Amino acid sequence: MAKSKTVFVCNECGNESSKWLGKCPACGSWNSFFEQKIVETKNTSIKKEKSSNIPQKLSTYEAKDTIRISTGFSELDRVLGGGLVKGSLTLLGGEPGIGKSTLILQLCDKVKGEGKVLYVSGEESAEQIKLRADRLGINNDDILFLGETDIDIVNQAIAEINPKLVIIDSVQTMYSDEITAAPGSVSQVREITAQIMRICKQNNITTIIIGHVTKDGNIAGPRVLEHMVDTVLYLEGERYFSYRILRGVKNRFGSTNEIGMFEMKEEGMCEILNPSDILISENDENPAGSCIICCMEGTRPMLIEVQSLTTQSVFGFPKRTANGVDYNRLALLIAVLEKKAGLNLGSQDVYLNVAGGLKISEPSMDLGVVMSASSSFKNVPIPKDMVIMGEVGLTGEVRRINFIEKRLREAEKLGFKTCIIPESNKKVLKDKFKLDIIGVKDVNEAMKKVGLK
Repeated sequence: MAKSKTVFVCNECGNESSKWLGKCPACGSWNSFFEQKIVETKNTSIKKEKSSNIPQKLSTYEAKDTIRISTGFSELDRVLGGGLVKGSLTLLGGEPGIGKSTLILQLCDKVKGEGKVLYVSGEESAEQIKLRADRLGINNDDILFLGETDIDIVNQAIAEINPKLVIIDSVQTMYSDEITAAPGSVSQVREITAQIMRICKQNNITTIIIGHVTKDGNIAGPRVLEHMVDTVLYLEGERYFSYRILRGVKNRFGSTNEIGMFEMKEEGMCEILNPSDILISENDENPAGSCIICCMEGTRPMLIEVQSLTTQSVFGFPKRTANGVDYNRLALLIAVLEKKAGLNLGSQDVYLNVAGGLKISEPSMDLGVVMSASSSFKNVPIPKDMVIMGEVGLTGEVRRINFIEKRLREAEKLGFKTCIIPESNKKVLKDKFKLDIIGVKDVNEAMKKVGLK
């Protein structure tokens, strides 16, 4: 006879408890436990058959080259490592309204000629998808639409049609009758993903799953979801900016350091092939506090404008605000300026902003942030044709950074005349550049070269 019991499962990490808890002891999430019934059946008469699959030497297997399908977007191909791998399972996450469905619908049109595409939607009707397709100018007879949330019907359609590409939008709306939990729960998401992975791997079908994210920016559902798929992509961007960044956080077939940049327009997602052009201010004036830096996103160098504003604080405790960089990093660099450069920023409110809504974590931006804050404090502008890059240590020294040749080529391509880089990088430069390259050892020397001392 079947026995049923009730457990409480964390919706964030899948941790189980015999009673309801306000805070999950595993992941620390509040109010994330929900009740779930589990049915256990005992059947001792059924015995598992002995598997014929036996371990073999790894050297006896023959490795085959991966077959890739171009998405039609060079930026998306860059993040994927050259295109979608045939038979792979990709998870795309992002906030609501960020443009996930738009990007995937455009991708379905770009792969015209590769075979049939099955678009499964549990959120939108066929009329809604058709309206979006007409707005995007999509006309591909190979795209088949299925509005369904039952995974058994979806699996049956995949087996009958045998498409080359399957889109599941979204995994949180799908459900299986074998699980008693509600759609979107930990158990349902885990089971749905396992079934999709099984049928697509067996039939060598390329599959893209769209997933929602939580308020913390993580894929909603169990963490094991990201471990099951081959590739995990995040589509990021600020709600009030038109720019979108596609970032790979897991890729079994390529690098996870690459990013792709898009702009959301009326005609859909448009690629940004040269991000540096849009991230640098077109203002003819040269205000104090503005500095051009060069950071690396994967193997791509990007020139970005960093803006600082210092003003006399009206409170006893000065305010520090950082938009696009880590707040703690800004506080550290301000302390270096006070101790090593002698700037009295203890009574100043300091505001820092990265143009374009980007978020930078690379340490090569340190010297640019320091020069930007110093420029605003002294009200002395930094030359517009100058790029500054370098990591700053706690003793005020400017430390070596990676990919210096790529950064200098990007600055040279965009017409900059002068670059301030760490002295240790200048000594090992092999290529010749038309730029005036200045090497500095510490913050004070950099300030003198810029004209801030």
